[in-house]
Amino acid sequence: MRRFQLQPRMHLSSPVPRLPLRRLPWLQAVAAWCFLAGFLLCTGCAHYQLGTAGQLSFSTLFVAPVENKLLLPQAQAIITTRLRDQLLRDGRVNLVGAPSAADATLQVVIREYRRDVEAARADDTGLARKFALTLVVNCTLRDNRSGKILFADRVVTVRRDVFTDSGQLQSEFQILPLLAESLADKVAHTVLDVW
Repeated sequence: MRRFQLQPRMHLSSPVPRLPLRRLPWLQAVAAWCFLAGFLLCTGCAHYQLGTAGQLSFSTLFVAPVENKLLLPQAQAIITTRLRDQLLRDGRVNLVGAPSAADATLQVVIREYRRDVEAARADDTGLARKFALTLVVNCTLRDNRSGKILFADRVVTVRRDVFTDSGQLQSEFQILPLLAESLADKVAHTVLDVW
């Protein structure tokens, strides 16, 4: 028979033997990279500001009624209204009711309205089912104080697709406010972007 030797009991007050810890250099490298990435993110966002830093050369703007050189009924009123709404929504300029009270005047002229057939009907290939409508305007921005033209006849183009399932006339009538909205957004960026 084997004899077992009893180990002396450890007391709670006796120190626990420590195992030697290995140094993990990759863990230190990961911790250093995380610290550096956090530091760079915090310093990169410290100087961020919303909006544009550039200043416009004018603070008040008169938007002249849109000129319609085509036979496009009601486009003039719809585009003028949407353009003024977009400029008001932006808030960088104040709109005034007369050119004499404004620092600058914006003039928009409708130059082209085009329908391009995109798809034909399945039952009659001579009839279009889908059109691509294109609206082209020219914009001119004039500084009223100095008489200087800031930009002249700048071309802005928008395009929308329309299906003629409910009739071509009705479809075009319904898509015109959406074309005007897209156009107003592009013209507002053209006017308010600092060159």
